Amino acid sequence: MSPTQILMAEHRIIERVLAAVQSALQRSTSSEPLGPEFFLDATEFIQGYADNYHHQKEEGVLFVEMEAQGFPREGGPIAVMLAEHEEARAYTRAMRSAAERWKGGDAAAKSAVAQNARSYVALLGDHINKEDNILYPMADQLLPPADQERMAETFREMERTATEDGSLPRFLALADTLEKQVQVSA
Repeated sequence: MSPTQILMAEHRIIERVLAAVQSALQRSTSSEPLGPEFFLDATEFIQGYADNYHHQKEEGVLFVEMEAQGFPREGGPIAVMLAEHEEARAYTRAMRSAAERWKGGDAAAKSAVAQNARSYVALLGDHINKEDNILYPMADQLLPPADQERMAETFREMERTATEDGSLPRFLALADTLEKQVQVSA
């Protein structure tokens, strides 16, 4: 797999969680809404997998390689992606904080959870589309095959490390759990 194919495969996992969060939001007005624990688990996945694992590959490897080939970091697609990563982090922190308040008995925090979750889902859905259909094809054209192979090996090493330390299997299981929670209680 090429580096961008690896990243797109990870997008499909992230999209599964986005869909689960969207389902949980739609159920928030039903007679069986999901509680704050669901959103705490969702933010754990987002922070651990989407941000620390996936975005680390983009920010620490792909974007660096694109810059080395002359792609501007400021004022172009990389700058937009980095800004959206920061915006996503802010929504995730706010969602987590509100879910913790909700879990602690602050019923009013539920609306902040929903607002930040909706904003995160909308942002990430659009963000993934831009990466898959604009940025990654640019990278595929820009980066020489030898650089792409080196990047793919770096990504595989990151996956091996995350598998060995147990974080990757834990986050993949958490994605499955989140999906099952919205299916079971639907």
